[in-house]
Amino acid sequence: MGETEAPSSAGYWDDWKAYWRERFAFLEYHKKIFLIPEKPLPKWSSSDVEEFIASDPIHGPVLKTAREAASIAAYGSGIGALSTAGLAWKYSKSPHGAVMAFGAGAIFGWTFGQEIASHWLQLYRLNTMAAQMKFLDWWKQKSEA
Repeated sequence: MGETEAPSSAGYWDDWKAYWRERFAFLEYHKKIFLIPEKPLPKWSSSDVEEFIASDPIHGPVLKTAREAASIAAYGSGIGALSTAGLAWKYSKSPHGAVMAFGAGAIFGWTFGQEIASHWLQLYRLNTMAAQMKFLDWWKQKSEA
């Protein structure tokens, strides 16, 4: 009389794994290119990046903006590291405390610098990951040719 079978747990887990495999499908591409490449990508220079920026009118400016944001974050990291290490040394005269403050200040400074750059350069409007992936695809094709 209308007996239905309860779904098996194996089918449930297979569906769950398929769901997450679909959501993180880009990781397979990254794994082939970056983590376990058959042939590693050669190093690129800033002139190669500038060549890509000039050649791609859509993703080039986005990549340039992302690189500017990274340099702002690096400055923030340096300022945060030196200022917190300096304050720790001034008030405690503890070498290990100053080293730990240096590391924590670098992380905090990078984070704050990245947030400032993100808002200042309006990175939330841009797809920086797509631009970086286009650059890596372009570099792979150029290096293989």
